Amino acid sequence: MDNRQSVGTSLVPEPPAPRRPRRALRRVLVASLAGGVVAGTVLMLLPHERRQGPAAPPAAGPQARPPEQVPALTTVTYGVPAALPGLTALIGRQEQRVRAQPGDARAWAVLGSAYVERGRRAGDAADFPKAERALRTSLEVRGGRNTEALGGLAALALARRDFPAAKDYGEQALKAAPKRWQAYPPLIDAYTGLGDYEKARSALDKLLALRTDPEARPAVMARASAVYRDRGWREDAVAQLTDAAAAARTPAEQAAWLTGLGQLAWERGDLADALRHFEAALRLDPDQRAAPAGRARTLAALGRTAQALAAYRAAVAKRPDPADLLELGELYESLGQPGPAEDQYARMKAAVRRAVSGGVDEELLIGRFEADHADPWDAVERLREEWRRQPGIEVADALGWALHRAGEDQEALTYATTATDKAKGGGVRSALYAFHRGVIEAELERYGPARRHLEEALRINPYFSPLKAPVARETLRELGDVPDEPPPSE
Repeated sequence: MDNRQSVGTSLVPEPPAPRRPRRALRRVLVASLAGGVVAGTVLMLLPHERRQGPAAPPAAGPQARPPEQVPALTTVTYGVPAALPGLTALIGRQEQRVRAQPGDARAWAVLGSAYVERGRRAGDAADFPKAERALRTSLEVRGGRNTEALGGLAALALARRDFPAAKDYGEQALKAAPKRWQAYPPLIDAYTGLGDYEKARSALDKLLALRTDPEARPAVMARASAVYRDRGWREDAVAQLTDAAAAARTPAEQAAWLTGLGQLAWERGDLADALRHFEAALRLDPDQRAAPAGRARTLAALGRTAQALAAYRAAVAKRPDPADLLELGELYESLGQPGPAEDQYARMKAAVRRAVSGGVDEELLIGRFEADHADPWDAVERLREEWRRQPGIEVADALGWALHRAGEDQEALTYATTATDKAKGGGVRSALYAFHRGVIEAELERYGPARRHLEEALRINPYFSPLKAPVARETLRELGDVPDEPPPSE
């Protein structure tokens, strides 16, 4: 018998292409990009209005570069956030340079890395195929120890949520230049995405032991903060990001680190601190990607609903990020407004298609949506494949919840335990993960552990979801005062 659940078709726009067609699309893209990529082919793909004749390349050295280019070049060299106008200016100059000198491997690598960063910052996956063409051209021009191109490909893979590829490129870059510190940050993120927290911590230790340039120190602090956050070391994570923000050299860089501080504050339910950091980030850099949705999310938790909706609408109008659209839809749903919720879910599906066309793996987001709002069995199928490919904690949590929604609670608990077990996982303290485990345990009549995890979820962040936080409180009321139970013996 088909046990699939449905929440009605009104909230379910036409689904994006399933995994196999998406992978077929990726194979077409890879086939067109790999192998016979040459400089001349890529030159033909650069914007037409700039092909009016080769422009003289800019002189080397910071003295000869316009001031707005220096921070952007630092971004692609040191991983320091830069303003979007600076990135666009850098891309234009690098396009001119590779036309004038198509055999300049470094110029191609810088161009590709700049495309990656602009696409990541603007939330526009259309930049990613251009980035791949430029980076592969750099490798065609000069292979071997082309660490800049390999590092750019690792960053591109991370932007596309392709952690196995990021690991492969990162390890190639590290092997080519073991003392080059720039190889470590992408590897840390790749190992984390693959659920290999021991390797992520080891890579961070090696990174911290290396001597880095002053421009790079804030970015290294931010990377350490992310690892400490995954370990559950909140105070250390906050301290690292606070130091990074204080050491920032540009408004865009400082805004990025302040946004990170806002996210850490949100995760621990400190709404005043979160709002302060998000708003400070937006004053410094209105193009900061994550701060607008963070501010909207915090306003909603504060009960300032009209302001929250306006902030969300402004954020997704400027940059229709699929995750932000899903959040806005769920906020409308929590307010009893199914029509506007359906509109946002439809926009989310369209945004997912655009991202997938740029090579982004959106299976995790699609799986989360399907589990809660459409077809849990479709979510299970997608997330099982995602787990086989890149078994990180986020995927474990999402797969466990999808299995619960499909009625497979015993198996669901295995994945929910993986996502919340400090000994097995990264140690991250997540209200959502604790909530999922608590609900699954309640369904299995493990009432003591269920109560413990639901209380933990609300203790970590009482506002973690406009839809699920009320469910956590209601489930606790239904459980009543039950005794705790020790975990069953193996």
